[in-house]
Amino acid sequence: MQLDPTTCYRAVKAHDARFDGRFFVAVSSTRIYCRPICTAKTPKAQNCRYFPSAAAAESLGYRPCLRCRPELAPGNASVDASHRLAQAAASLIEDGALADDGLDAIAAQLGVTDRHLRRVFQNEFGVAPVAYAQTQRLLLAKRLLTDTQLPITEVAFASGFGSLRRFNALFHQRYRLNPGQLRKSRSSKALPQTLSFELSYRPPYDWPALLKFLGARCVLGVEAVDDNTYRRVVHLQRDAQSHIGWIEVMPVPCKHALRVRLADSLARVASPVLARVKQLMDLSAHPDQIAAVLGTLARNPGLRMPGAFDAFEMSVRAVLGQQISVAAARTLAGRFAAAFGTQLETPFENLTTTFPTPQRITSCTVDHIAALGIIAARARSILALANALASGELVLSPGADVASTLEKLRALPGIGEWTAQYIAMRALAWPDAFPHSDLGVLRALGLGTTPKQALAAAEAWRPWRAYAVMHLWQRGH
Repeated sequence: MQLDPTTCYRAVKAHDARFDGRFFVAVSSTRIYCRPICTAKTPKAQNCRYFPSAAAAESLGYRPCLRCRPELAPGNASVDASHRLAQAAASLIEDGALADDGLDAIAAQLGVTDRHLRRVFQNEFGVAPVAYAQTQRLLLAKRLLTDTQLPITEVAFASGFGSLRRFNALFHQRYRLNPGQLRKSRSSKALPQTLSFELSYRPPYDWPALLKFLGARCVLGVEAVDDNTYRRVVHLQRDAQSHIGWIEVMPVPCKHALRVRLADSLARVASPVLARVKQLMDLSAHPDQIAAVLGTLARNPGLRMPGAFDAFEMSVRAVLGQQISVAAARTLAGRFAAAFGTQLETPFENLTTTFPTPQRITSCTVDHIAALGIIAARARSILALANALASGELVLSPGADVASTLEKLRALPGIGEWTAQYIAMRALAWPDAFPHSDLGVLRALGLGTTPKQALAAAEAWRPWRAYAVMHLWQRGH
């Protein structure tokens, strides 16, 4: 968005949640920056400066507000090519890619040069990728110090710092207090023993509808939905180490936020876990913008487009779901996870298994997979998908080039247009994906509608056709 001072100041005065995370307001008299929804006394207009990111505000010496906590602001979703590229890079940085592989690898994954990525990133966020990453690490540390009981040394490493000394020095330099002082200043209320975070969103947000969608497609043993809560097993590789545990997501009463609890074993991968939860729960959406394009179709503007916590898991689930019921696909996915995943103990009796990695499946044969009751053609598709992901030939993450990724998916055996578009919807978080041959979509559009007619009708819903699909599926039920 254009940071017009008049428009921004109106949003600040109104505490308008629609602008939360879209910009940050810095106050020259206090040297503090806030979210537009901050409940502190509204500053004078002449004292306000507006920034596209927290990192841009901090680069000029502003400190984060301890009341509204800028680290809790929701992210941004966009379909504009440059904006989407910058946001995809930011998502990969949150997922730890910059620390693991460097900017060159991120640029290669996104199909651009590192020079172009730096330029686009600077235009979007007002800072270079390295400065953005540094601010994200500090804001995560601030959140861990405030919201958890993790020892300060663990906070430093969990936030991505290589040494406690470096963490202490940078924290003091940026925020003018040391980590221990911030911890002493936090609320005196008892904190949970597990890691607990809040992730904000822009209202409206139809949590029951999202939960119903995920619940119907849960991979047995890996995911579970009950008591208004989503839970799953997590298995992430970082620095040649496996981090395995569980997460739990539920709404926060009287707030536009979800609460995410993590097992202590996931402390050092808290940042990528939270980034994936944001994608799965579609927390960066702008429901007002989407509803304005969908018009009368958007009877429920809080409906979101679920992403994917694990792209391989979601893609296997999509292949298994070809031409069979949702319930039957769920059964097959549970068998697949039980056969090739790793067993573990959790506090929840219905969470027992990690979903297998692509690398694990590359050692299987078609017969191994088909022995689970999966037809041979789909077994071949799953094996080809695993090989493409394990080799790096195929990358399924938000921000990956959509056209080339769809082309690579269609080239795999047994993956047609429907499957490719569904994977683009969820794994690539592509808001304009449209599986036009889907039976639910055709039924919702009316008796006799053909896939070609569905494509023509959907032109009016660009660039939010994937959200249109969600509304059509809900209408069909």
